[in-house]
Amino acid sequence: MIAILDYGMGNLFSIYNGLKRVCNSAVLVSGVSGSGLGLREAEGVVVPGVGAFDDGIRKLKPFVEALLEVVDSGVPVLGICIGMQVLFEESEERREERREERSEEGKEGGEAGLGLIPGRVVRLPASVRVPHIGWNNLHLRPESRSELLDGISDADYFYFVHSYYCVPRDEETVVATVEYGVQLAAVVKKENIYGVQFHPEKSSKKGLRVLSNFVKMCTLG
Repeated sequence: MIAILDYGMGNLFSIYNGLKRVCNSAVLVSGVSGSGLGLREAEGVVVPGVGAFDDGIRKLKPFVEALLEVVDSGVPVLGICIGMQVLFEESEERREERREERSEEGKEGGEAGLGLIPGRVVRLPASVRVPHIGWNNLHLRPESRSELLDGISDADYFYFVHSYYCVPRDEETVVATVEYGVQLAAVVKKENIYGVQFHPEKSSKKGLRVLSNFVKMCTLG
């Protein structure tokens, strides 16, 4: 079973329909028990998402304990867009949106990320149009190959929609980049944790190939 976390961050049915095209066992999980199909029973977990970092973290909280157990057990986890960003330690998004506001402690508010991948999330540079919307091609890093991108080349385009991007502390976690003013991390990997900044479910045949690769990694692991 491939569990898709239904935590209220949008884009849910697009990724569900995309996975159903390559997998017969994709299941939406709206609670830790998931109507008898618990998150802890999954062979793979997908964390989708469209929206803001803080909202994503807050809405994920009911899943965090089970999700961390899944990660510790070695089950593959794939974060998509905001679902990738929440895997990191922190985001500057909250600080920029509420720069004039202060918490009771005198510090700017903001939710901590899951911290599964060391690094932070920062805003796209002022030199480019924000958000980054549209098709862009990946640049694969040969030294950081991953089964997630089997059958994918530098010439392949994927669909992006985002205003912030991830900056891992360890460059070895970056599997592929995309150029948009600067070289951005487009695909990351740390052990059994994977993240893609693009939307595979909106990226035609190559996007479905990425989803299919993830399913194979889960079911053959």
